[in-house]
Order: sequence, then C-alpha cells, then structure tokens
Amino acid sequence: MFNIDNIRKDFPILSRKVHGKPLVYLDNGATSQTPIQVIDAIVDYYSNYNANIHRGVHTLSQEATDKYEEARHKIQHHFNAKHAHEIIMTSGTTESINLVAHGFASLLKKDDEIIVSALEHHSNIVPWQMLCEKTGAILRVIPMNDSGELVMSAYDNLLSDKTKLVFVNHISNALGTINPIEKIIKKAHQVGAAVLIDGAQACPHVKPDVQALDADFYVASAHKMCGPTGVGMLYGKESWLNKLPPYQGGGEMIAEVTFEKTTYADLPHKFEAGTPNICGGIAFGAAIDYLNSIGFDNIASYEHELLEYASKKLLEIEGLKIYGPKLSHKTSVISFNLEGIHPYDVGTILDKLGIAVRTGHHCAQPIMAYFKIPGTIRASFAFYNTKEEVDILVEGVKKAKMMLS
Repeated sequence: MFNIDNIRKDFPILSRKVHGKPLVYLDNGATSQTPIQVIDAIVDYYSNYNANIHRGVHTLSQEATDKYEEARHKIQHHFNAKHAHEIIMTSGTTESINLVAHGFASLLKKDDEIIVSALEHHSNIVPWQMLCEKTGAILRVIPMNDSGELVMSAYDNLLSDKTKLVFVNHISNALGTINPIEKIIKKAHQVGAAVLIDGAQACPHVKPDVQALDADFYVASAHKMCGPTGVGMLYGKESWLNKLPPYQGGGEMIAEVTFEKTTYADLPHKFEAGTPNICGGIAFGAAIDYLNSIGFDNIASYEHELLEYASKKLLEIEGLKIYGPKLSHKTSVISFNLEGIHPYDVGTILDKLGIAVRTGHHCAQPIMAYFKIPGTIRASFAFYNTKEEVDILVEGVKKAKMMLS
C-alpha cells in the first residue's frame, strides 16, 4: 500500500525547518532526497567493510567486492540489461555521456552527422559540440514547438545515411516533457545510427527497459533516484561498448601492462579505471531496492495526481504562465513565471518561506532562448511530496506576487 505518511518518515531531512518554516522541498529535478534505508547502507559500508575492491584477497575486500558487484546486478535487472557487464559504473550522467562522446571520436569522420534535440540539458549538448570540433562531424538539432515538444517531422528530415549518432533526453529537466524515445530510436536505427538516451530525469519516475526500447546507450544518475551524489551508470549494448576505446587509463581497466604494450580488461572494467565510488555504487543499489519497494506504478500514479492538482491551483493565479506540454505528455515538473517578475526574485521569497524550488535556465539555455525568457521557476515533485505542500507553494507564489508587483 502507498502510504504517504509512512514514506515521509523514511526521509529525515523532510522534518527539518528552513528560516523557521517547515521545509517544502520541491527541487527534486536537481536532486532527490535520501531515505534512511540508503543512509543506513552508506553507514554500514564505512562501519563494517570499507576496503578497496576486486584486487584484495582479504575478507573486507572480498565483502566490499561482493556488495559492489551485487549493486551492478541490481542496476542490470532494474533496467533490464541483457548482461551485467553492459552496466558501467560512472560518476553520473555527465561522465557517462562524456565517455560515449570520447569513444565516438575514433569512429566519426569529417562531415558525418550527429543529432541532438532542442530540449537537452547542457550535459547532453556540450560534449557533442566538443566531439564535432575534434572530428569535423556536423551537429544537427531537432527543433521544438511552442508546447515544449519536439517537432518529429523535422527529425525525419534530419535523418540520413550520414547520421551516425542521435542523443535525446527521455524527459526534459526544464519542462518535464516526455519525449517519444521509442519512435526516435526506431527511426535512427533505420538509417544505421546509434542512439544515446539521457535518462537522468526519467529514472525517478519510470522504470526504463533498455532491451524493449532497443537503446544503444542509456545513462542515469543515482542522486536523482534517492541515491547519493557522485555515482551513476552507463548502459551500453555489448557490441557498442566493445567498439569504443577506453575512456581513461589506470588501474583496474588493464589486462596486462608492459612498457612496450598494454592490453585492456574485458567489460565492464575496461571503462572503470581507478578506485570507484564503492560506497556510492552500493548505495545506488540500495536506492533502487527502495524505489522498487514503493513501486513505479504507485510513484507514477501519485506524482501525476500531484501534477494535476498543482497545475490547477497555480493557474488560478492571475498572470502566471506554465511552460511545456499538456499534462498527459509530461512528468511531475511545473516550470512557470509570473508576468513582469524575475524568477530569481520569486525563488528568493519562496526560500524565506521554507519552500525550495529551482530558478534560472536549469542548464537548458536553448529552451529559454526559444521562449525569450531569462529562466523559469521550477517546482519538481517527488512521491514524498504532498498536496498540503502544493498549497503552501501556491500561497507562497501569491505572496511573492503581492510583494513584487
């Protein structure tokens, strides 16, 4: 049973106060909060079996290795990857994308084309621009429309036999738009292009099946999924990962080293140079266990209820505009502005009321440029938020409007 009161008890931070007011945390799009079950996993690691992994013969090392690889298998099963070695542990979505971009530098040639969408986070734009500068490949952009959705007919026109790679987010961090990634992947494969899906914003809300999607690469961060910061994953089809060269050199990623020649380890270790974030990886596995114990169908249903309620209440405020698609095409993100008022000023007042929202361009400046605005106020909801918190947000926005008008 989905019991919001019991769920909120799992998150110690939700009981604190900010500026003397109960915390209303609505910045889940930036990072989610961490339940006690994940915190306990972190404490357990450092208290009982803190050691380096894979190379030690002593008991602590073996225990840490077992727990770390167990977490890899949890991630594999959660995303339905065919093999555990298709899961590469990284520092997060950004490193995962950069790893793939680095690898494609050896596969692309001048005038090859790669396609990005207009809805991307900077982390899924800048690495590809750098790749184009390095290789002479050409970056093409799928445009967006006034509803904050991709123009799929334009995508069809961009695809050609020159297209080598397509990268798009599953869900927009700035608008909450759910992109039609199944269609995007299928159409790209028809011209022989690989596809990378940025799942950072999707994974807290849905349970992606990478085999059903037929994604070539899928990336995510633990800290969006009730896990710790500084750890994430890259899923890559075995065939693609074998084509890419190592991203970094060092310990763990080697098979044999001599001064004349080095040979590399098999997957996944080929891409995991150096001591990893062992505790983070183990805690990532614990976070996945926690989310699955809640149930993603329960999460999706409850968050959509919050989204509908909050959208209705906010739109009752005169001069408030919400950016993005209709509710059936988005997840629990509301990106909005008050007419004639800078979003930063609204966010500052909301903070004084204990309400945490994100203001600015959300690392998605092309979206803001399209709408000709400096940024938005973004309220992003999680399954541990409540309608009562929505009411507090609405009253806070009304107060900010009164003070700033």
